Amino acid sequence: MTYNEMNKNALCWINQVIKPAHEATISVFDHGLLYGDGIFEGLRFYHGKTFMLKAHLERLQLSARAIGLELPCDQQQITTAIEQLIEQYPGDAGYLRLVVTRGEGSLGIDPRKCARPNLFIIADELSVMDVSDSSQGIKLHVAQTRRLPVECLDPKIKSLNYLNNILARIEANQAGMDEALMLNLDGYVSEGSVDNIFIITDGILKTPPLGDGLLAGVTRAVIIEVAKQAAIPCEEISLTLPDLVQAQECFLTGTGAELIPVRQIGQHFLESPEIALTPILMQGFRDKIADYCR
Repeated sequence: MTYNEMNKNALCWINQVIKPAHEATISVFDHGLLYGDGIFEGLRFYHGKTFMLKAHLERLQLSARAIGLELPCDQQQITTAIEQLIEQYPGDAGYLRLVVTRGEGSLGIDPRKCARPNLFIIADELSVMDVSDSSQGIKLHVAQTRRLPVECLDPKIKSLNYLNNILARIEANQAGMDEALMLNLDGYVSEGSVDNIFIITDGILKTPPLGDGLLAGVTRAVIIEVAKQAAIPCEEISLTLPDLVQAQECFLTGTGAELIPVRQIGQHFLESPEIALTPILMQGFRDKIADYCR
């Protein structure tokens, strides 16, 4: 099966035009392609409405500001483009990839060589992990590849530079696992290759603080809010591998991943607790989506 056959329903908004994604093109001289100079946001839409759109667009603006990139469209124009794209997409739920590149320029990394940024939005389906039944829990590989230090690349910037994460995922693939867990240089748990991580120990929900080198995930923030509403104590605290091994529950969150339980970390299998809190949080997350997108 060819790429176009697998993604026959994918659409792309580019330069004010919506077309089949395989027909959308950018220049080989675009610095997003040549040097990974750009930013992106991944968004989900349900029942024809984009979930947490404002939060995603605000993060996009912060990322753009952090790398000195002027967005070619304002938030209202982007919102309109997304609405038009969803309206034409053959389904009422899916995934959106919003990409802003530095734009076309001559060879060399100097951003001043690019006259105008490019913005495009892809609507398609997304499967973050190739697992037959993620509801039963996935296998998490502890990668040797460490998360880039905050001092080298601020994780708040959702940039096109994903090689660090890709190397960790390659390790997981080679180990026959579903996802990679990345530690920071101090040995503390940071995040997965494309998701944030939570554990539950003795009824307390725990997740690493942003200072440990992880992206400020939009879904992460929603889960923290869901826990608060469900009266589940939540701590943002540095975590070690022993903390994960001793946990009763573990799950990953992200726009693409949504909420995926973890059943195995390295060679250690998590034992199912008598009273699991993950299903409560998962249901609370689904309720949030339903309320937001009704």
